[in-house]
Amino acid sequence: MAGIKDTYNSSIKQQLKKELGIQNDFAVPRVMKVVINVGVGEAVSNKKAIENVTKQIEMIAGQKTVITKARKSIAAYKIRKGLPIGVKVTLRGKRMYYFLEKLIYIVLPRLRDFRGISHTSVDQHGNLNIGFTEQTLFPEIEYDKIDKLRGLEVTVVTSVQDHEKGKKLFEHLGIPFQKNIQ
Repeated sequence: MAGIKDTYNSSIKQQLKKELGIQNDFAVPRVMKVVINVGVGEAVSNKKAIENVTKQIEMIAGQKTVITKARKSIAAYKIRKGLPIGVKVTLRGKRMYYFLEKLIYIVLPRLRDFRGISHTSVDQHGNLNIGFTEQTLFPEIEYDKIDKLRGLEVTVVTSVQDHEKGKKLFEHLGIPFQKNIQ
């Protein structure tokens, strides 16, 4: 089976050019990067939580993560400026396409009662945002070896600045959207 990148270059790019009426190859919508983000609110009281999440996200992404720090202090949440409160990783190139294949063919089918991604998950700038309630959906994470179930957000950033063009790109890439039944 050909990968997403090969399929995009061989057929999807031509179909999008025809459907969207684009002349220039460089104007065709394409995926720029994938960002995986996890907010770790309990990092304020549990210092080990950031380390555990970092290891898990590195296993999922196959790349080193960046620890995000609080930009300002919030007394109600006991957060001080500069305190580590999350983990993120940005994927580009081969790792990005590998992650997209894993997301479409392995992770999304594992979701319980999955009927497709909502059309509102594509924002007005053509980017796809998906939130997962637990990290165990990814095949690299073993349920027995995690300390706590945590959610994570995946953002797929595209080169377009339009909702409809972004949605068309994701449909061609094979991301399952909900069917409108009325």
